[in-house]
Amino acid sequence: MATIHQTTMTPTKLELLTEWLPKQDWYLGDAATPVLVKAGGFRLDDPEGEVGIEFMVVVDTTAQDPVAYLVPMGYRGAALEGAPGGALIGTSEHGVLGTRWIYDGVHDPVVLAQLSALLRGEATPQRQSESDTPDPTVTVHGTVPADGLDVRVNRVLRSTQTAEGSPVGLVAGWSWPDGTAVRGVLASVARR
Repeated sequence: MATIHQTTMTPTKLELLTEWLPKQDWYLGDAATPVLVKAGGFRLDDPEGEVGIEFMVVVDTTAQDPVAYLVPMGYRGAALEGAPGGALIGTSEHGVLGTRWIYDGVHDPVVLAQLSALLRGEATPQRQSESDTPDPTVTVHGTVPADGLDVRVNRVLRSTQTAEGSPVGLVAGWSWPDGTAVRGVLASVARR
């Protein structure tokens, strides 16, 4: 199980995301520098214990109507060989573990493998900020197709999303800046 260290990261994850997010083609805002707040998320464990895996929901509060984004991240102790351009969110100095290379999880094979394991019921979601603590609020709805997984991560989250229409949907919650708690589909699966 992953250990959550109560320490510093310089720059912080939110600082890295503030620079990285507006460069993504799925970013809906028009601010060059969004104002992001951490709004939710969960972790998965890497069976090898090498890669930190976090699914973070951030809300951009610069628009009149805040927008929630899902950013899966893989934290590594070395650069990920063969990663495509734009996959690296940035590097950060971790107070215990040293330099961490933080990748967009949709380009990290360990993150994708564990997300697929979660959708098959073979991995347990963990609380975002507590070591060795399952998060029962993260649920999988539906049945995984027998012919394989094509996983789609929902980058822009809407609380009105449902898992209907997809054989499998990963559902979790986050909070809007006014404190309203909502749930939505973070990822879905289609037949190959």
